[in-house]
Amino acid sequence: MSIDPTSPSDARRWAFLGASLLVAFVLLGFFGREVYRKAPPIPERVVTPDGTVVATKDDILTGQQVWQSAGGQQLGSVWGHGAYQAPDWTADWLHREATALLGVWAAREGAPAFAALSEDRQAVLKARLVREMRTNSYDPATGTVTISADRAAAVRRVAEHVDGLYGGAPGLEALRKAYAMAETTVPDAGRRRELTAFFFWTSWAATTERPGLSITYTNNWPHEPLVANHPSGANVLWSVVSVVLLLAGIGGIVWWNAFRAPEEPRVVPPASDPFTGITLTPSMRATGKYLGAVIALFVVQVALGALTAHYTVEGQALFGLPLAKWLPYSLTRTWHVQTGVFWIATAFLAAGLFVAPIVGGREPRLQRLGVNVLFGALLVVVAGSLAGEWLAIHQSLPLGLSFWLGHQGYEYVDLGRAWQIALFTGLVLWLVLMLRALAPALKRRDDSRSLVLMFTGATTAIGLLYAAGFLFTARTHLSVMEYWRWWVVHLWVEGFFEVFATAALALLFARLGLVEKRHAGAAVIASSALFLFAGIPGTFHHLYFSGTPTSILAVGASFSALEVVPLALIGLEAYRTSRLQVAAPWMARYRWPVRFFVGVAFWNLVGAGLFGFLINPPLALYYMQGLNTTPVHAHTALFGVYGLLSLGLVLVVARRLSGERPWKEAPLQFAFWAMNVGLALMVVLSLLPIGLAQTWASVEHGLWYARSADFLQLPVIQTLRWLRIVGDTVFLAGVGALAWFFAGLLGGWSYEPAAEAAAPPSFALPEASS
Repeated sequence: MSIDPTSPSDARRWAFLGASLLVAFVLLGFFGREVYRKAPPIPERVVTPDGTVVATKDDILTGQQVWQSAGGQQLGSVWGHGAYQAPDWTADWLHREATALLGVWAAREGAPAFAALSEDRQAVLKARLVREMRTNSYDPATGTVTISADRAAAVRRVAEHVDGLYGGAPGLEALRKAYAMAETTVPDAGRRRELTAFFFWTSWAATTERPGLSITYTNNWPHEPLVANHPSGANVLWSVVSVVLLLAGIGGIVWWNAFRAPEEPRVVPPASDPFTGITLTPSMRATGKYLGAVIALFVVQVALGALTAHYTVEGQALFGLPLAKWLPYSLTRTWHVQTGVFWIATAFLAAGLFVAPIVGGREPRLQRLGVNVLFGALLVVVAGSLAGEWLAIHQSLPLGLSFWLGHQGYEYVDLGRAWQIALFTGLVLWLVLMLRALAPALKRRDDSRSLVLMFTGATTAIGLLYAAGFLFTARTHLSVMEYWRWWVVHLWVEGFFEVFATAALALLFARLGLVEKRHAGAAVIASSALFLFAGIPGTFHHLYFSGTPTSILAVGASFSALEVVPLALIGLEAYRTSRLQVAAPWMARYRWPVRFFVGVAFWNLVGAGLFGFLINPPLALYYMQGLNTTPVHAHTALFGVYGLLSLGLVLVVARRLSGERPWKEAPLQFAFWAMNVGLALMVVLSLLPIGLAQTWASVEHGLWYARSADFLQLPVIQTLRWLRIVGDTVFLAGVGALAWFFAGLLGGWSYEPAAEAAAPPSFALPEASS
């Protein structure tokens, strides 16, 4: 039986996928246009009534560049996006400016402080504060924002504080330590002045009402009672809608699963491993070095993560050793995020390069050379980008070059633009290598055709969608930048990488004879259509409060709730995947890759589903954005899903490259359980309790307090931070065991003794010198 795209059933599936992608991208594009149209204005000048200039547009945009060069979203956050140790600079500036302005008015009435006034006078001044800060004084004709002389005085006070904090002023040492900041983050006084202009503008947008509306440019975020920033009606409405859609979606999928046609007959697996008869091609052998790079980068990433986590309790030291002089928090967190993206992406690239010749059935000419060139290029990008980030954060690059060679300042796309272009060039090379190898399979019309087409389509999307990261510059409006950044983070990583992995696993299991090719192809098409239909416009749930209009909140809340729906059947998926371990005796050699895939199913439900939806409804995220509830989701979804998936793929490749020699699997068993248990302990003992405590503080007092040193230095919070060392230690032990096992595949100690007389494994061949 062959797959014919023109047959009614297959045509319907492809039409469903095509329609899903068309509708999803139309929504993403149309409302993306709204992001451009309704972004908060950047004024040409901010002035007082007498014409005194407080800040200019150039000050604000140059300050944005200064912020980027100092680590950007890796040192505190802006509009809720970024790191969780230092303050959210928007919320912090807003609260400080509001209290400073109240202090100016109180002093004029002869009181030593605002708190010394009577309750009646306090109420009058608070009402005046709300009018002062929420009134939109932007004049579109001149591009000018006018603020009162009193507010300008309050702005100067806050600017002095930020200048001292970033410039190493005496008296703020304890606060810098609590924020895990270097003693002198920005040495140049002119740069610091411009940085304060940027922070002021982000706060101005968060308190100034849109023309004709009673909500601010950031939909009343952050929560700040002093200026009447409370959840808007749309925030509450679309939160309710998202929950209803989630329940309806789960109900619908359970109904469908209960009443659909009986499951197709179980496939009888072959008597022997089908991969045994496959001859490893030179390019397939050459992927061995990629596996070594994956494990090395993984080890570096978790070590950097442990150091970054420790800075949250000691600030600038590691058990007394002043490492922050050379490796400050902003740098270690940058490297932790970047190396995580690098090793996961490298694992996917390696798996694709290994699988493509198997699917295509032949080795294209010069394929191994291309694989080796790509590996060298990846090493250059990794080393160059990490070095550039070090130079930028240490303020050793001119401001104009920092964005290009150093640090872009935006989480997950931190690497300088030149290195980003080099990485994209590598992805295009990978795409060419993949398409050359897959070309013969694309010409065949057999039961594997749907799987091959989906695998090829996802490969193409991975190769090209990363280019969305080029659609902003160092001086692009922050709202617009966030829109394109999440194209990379959400669509490239969370979207099409998942489709690629789904198709790759289906191809592998189909090649092993464990699933029926035709049904697997149909399942991949249907699941991808459902996932992408919800996931593509669901990108907007990252942009609720990034200077975007209410329509973004509505679309993001509705579609991202539907992203969770397929996870309702994740337990069944995990059960079916686990059965593959005993489908045939020879499947025993794949037991640990399969268990890693089962782990993916579990964390998909818990990390992406449960913890993802915890912060997904607008009302929840209103109070939780920028708190430790976000890294709960990030760690359990990024490592729990994509990390375990990458390691499972790496193990499949390693299993074939190491020949038929039996493995000593005790290190793998320990690594699997230690990493999963360690991740769970990290969340349960530390991140989640801190995040929930911060949520309470955010609801009761405002986001500024939940992120303040006063709150995060409370003894109970510090104890919870120290408790993270329990989960981290268990996790690190698992990573060490995994690294030991992979080193043993080269050194020989990871094989059973009975196999010592066998031929050397192809995994160990020195292909890098070819």
